[in-house]
Amino acid sequence: MNLSSRARQEWRIILWVSLGSAVISAYFGYAVGGSTPMHSAMMGIVNSVVIATPIMLYEVKGQRVAALRRLRRLPLLVYFGVKVLFYVVVIIGGLVVVRVLFGSSEIMPFDEVFRGSIAFAVAMSVLANLAFEMGSLLGFGTLKNLLSGRYMQPKLEQKAFLLIDMKDSTGLAERLGSIHFHELLNAFFRDVADAALECEAEIHKYVGDEAILTWPDGRSLANGDCLACPFVARNFIVANGGQYRERFGVVPEFRAALHYGEIVAGEIGDVRREIAYVGDTLNVAARLLDATKMIGRDVVVSSDLLERAALPSGIGAEALPILTVRGRAAPLGISALQCLGGDFRFPGSDRTTAPSFFRGQR
Repeated sequence: MNLSSRARQEWRIILWVSLGSAVISAYFGYAVGGSTPMHSAMMGIVNSVVIATPIMLYEVKGQRVAALRRLRRLPLLVYFGVKVLFYVVVIIGGLVVVRVLFGSSEIMPFDEVFRGSIAFAVAMSVLANLAFEMGSLLGFGTLKNLLSGRYMQPKLEQKAFLLIDMKDSTGLAERLGSIHFHELLNAFFRDVADAALECEAEIHKYVGDEAILTWPDGRSLANGDCLACPFVARNFIVANGGQYRERFGVVPEFRAALHYGEIVAGEIGDVRREIAYVGDTLNVAARLLDATKMIGRDVVVSSDLLERAALPSGIGAEALPILTVRGRAAPLGISALQCLGGDFRFPGSDRTTAPSFFRGQR
């Protein structure tokens, strides 16, 4: 079975969190269990599997189920109450099932060990839920960097950037209305995110109708993943074309600009903190994106990046007249990227299967 990069990432998250939960639960059982240490540790592991598995599947895979996805439209307190109820049922039910499996004569004695197990399971579930919510909000890469303090002190880094901007977003917003346009934008960014996962990009941020993706200087440049990414995103959008037309009456299109250079990465802000990239590189990328409208090309790359990244098979580069960028002393060499001989296919991936974001959405 050929899994998408999103699916592989989701299963990796489930695996690593489950393993971590099993280790912690085994130690908890060993430390507070009422029987032999090994027996208690084994019960802790089984408790972790029985309880953590459905909770993890809900947190990671829940957005693929239409009924669960609609729960997020409830008021926050109601949605939180439903989740708490689900957690309590899974935790108590799991503890009871494990006691039955281990042949306990009393299924629910509510003794000290049982009460401690409930408190421990609830605490673990709440912490995991907070981690997922923060990771979804900030991005798991950003969350990891914030927790590790990697950018407490600003650092100079070399990065490639891809800016993707939806075409005619103002007209679409006026025609669809604000709420419906937000749904279109969310679906569009979902396809961009799928492409980012396929091409091993970090999603730096969304700015209005624009997505900013980035890669460190390394394998992704050598393999040309960054140059392929706009075409992978386009393929995801085309694969979902029927659903876009059904829901919104249009298949979104975009312009894209790619550039490479030095930036300063560091934590910034006081009341609200984030990891910001500062420097001329992003400014030039933004000017390059603006230039796509004037030159009439959808995907444009700077020579600074094209000289460092391998051009993937199936993609051609056409040199364009040099571009004068405001605030930059030297003119910028640019090229237009395009597919050669039909749709681009990313090596090792199946582009005929559409992502499941639209399933069940009406």
